Amino acid sequence: MSQPDHIIVGSGINALVCAAMLGGKGAKVLILERNDRIGGCMRTEEITATGFIHDVMATTFVLFITSPAFAALGSDLARHGLEFCHTGTPTGVLRPDGSHAVLTTDRAANVAAINAIAPGDGDRHADDVGSIERNAGLLFGLLGGSLWSYPTAKLLAGDAWRRSPRGLAAFLGEALVPARSWLESTYQSEIIRALWAPWVLHAGLGPEDAFSGQIAKVIAFALEAAGAPIVKGGVKNLLAAFEALIRERGGEIRTGADVASIVQSGGRATGVRLASGETITANKSVICSVTPTQLYGRLLGADAPKAEVEATQKYRYGKGNFQIHYALAKPPAWRGEGLDKVALLHLTPGLDGVSKACNEAARGMLPEVPTICVGQPHALDPSRCPEGKAILWLQLPEAPRHIKGDAAGTLHAPAGGRWTDALREAYADRAEAILASHIDGFKDSVIARRAYSPADLEAMNINLVGGDPYGGSSTIDQSFLWRPFKTSRNHQTRIKNLYHIGASTHPGAGLGGGSGFLLAGRL
Repeated sequence: MSQPDHIIVGSGINALVCAAMLGGKGAKVLILERNDRIGGCMRTEEITATGFIHDVMATTFVLFITSPAFAALGSDLARHGLEFCHTGTPTGVLRPDGSHAVLTTDRAANVAAINAIAPGDGDRHADDVGSIERNAGLLFGLLGGSLWSYPTAKLLAGDAWRRSPRGLAAFLGEALVPARSWLESTYQSEIIRALWAPWVLHAGLGPEDAFSGQIAKVIAFALEAAGAPIVKGGVKNLLAAFEALIRERGGEIRTGADVASIVQSGGRATGVRLASGETITANKSVICSVTPTQLYGRLLGADAPKAEVEATQKYRYGKGNFQIHYALAKPPAWRGEGLDKVALLHLTPGLDGVSKACNEAARGMLPEVPTICVGQPHALDPSRCPEGKAILWLQLPEAPRHIKGDAAGTLHAPAGGRWTDALREAYADRAEAILASHIDGFKDSVIARRAYSPADLEAMNINLVGGDPYGGSSTIDQSFLWRPFKTSRNHQTRIKNLYHIGASTHPGAGLGGGSGFLLAGRL
């Protein structure tokens, strides 16, 4: 490639979306990735046994298939081999006493099933997801749009005209209600409260955090409307489709290209310098899909604006993530009807259990009873493992980044609070005991297990600070207008021609590619 128009540092979903969109408008784009493969938090490997294909980190793509990025790129990605696998039962919950609930992609069936559990709760579910539909223009405009922009100002002004300014203020105030308040004031059934409480964790929040109730309703709507799809054959096939599309549009991707610094001249970003010493110049811009720590620390160094350096020091990262993957000799025999087809099943005591585990992790304690999200890729995509076998994808979203102790009092905090291999396996044993209590003959069916602590995840991707997969705490003070910093303005930086995208920027974490899409549209 001749000198690129845009250099993109990093290759996660936002970087790939940005590169594909820019390439579609005729720009020459160069992606530089420090690892030996592209993808960021998307990686597929045979990590347990031969023939068992695991998505090591991210696996579910409901936010992508419902995004503006997919609307723009989906047909071209499909042309390059991207396919999704679905199930009619995207999520469910299973409690220690065996009580459970399953959500389908059929609203009428959901209303009837939830009403059967607790009369009236199904009707309330219909009203909750219906409210997301009724307010979709405003909600998704704010969740996915450029906030400092004329279209957003026009959106808010129009909504204020329709509702009245006081009505709009009331709507926005209601959106700040925590999930606990929403669930306890809306649903009689502890099972239905337990169905939705764990989902706030997947947005980087806890049940007591402001806005967690609204984001849980949005997730409920999305799951019911679009399911919880996975990529056929593994997320590697999504990456291959993006790579083919980017190259088709004249872009270039280099792996093993560790960007050591941003090159500036006259107050403008003009290119990058690699760790190898090579300097690459960009005609128009440098785009960094990294955390603030990387951008204003390692990449800009002494040239970083003082205000951003100070803001980075105050920037908070969230809880760590812990993952476990299983290769099984047979599909799990769940002690609950219909659970074998659920894409993402949460094991939890309920709302209080989620709250307790979340609080323990935030205080640096290993949760006594962690919330466990169990993915069953084989139920959606049998090609992921040999015939008659199964794989499980477990995510524990309440893992401490630095360990101060164990809430159960049985495991010892390591020196310096750092995760060790021994502690990782001991904590995986705790989660496995919970899992095995719900599945007949589970331990005898295990062919192999592979666990990843927050430290292991960070070792694979330096942007997962302390194993935080969300690019930083997603509490309201670090979201929307204030992500990553209180003075942030869309994806600009104080340095001309240098832009910041990724999970640490608006619209935040997830696999929707929102920041990459928004910046590409602007550029």
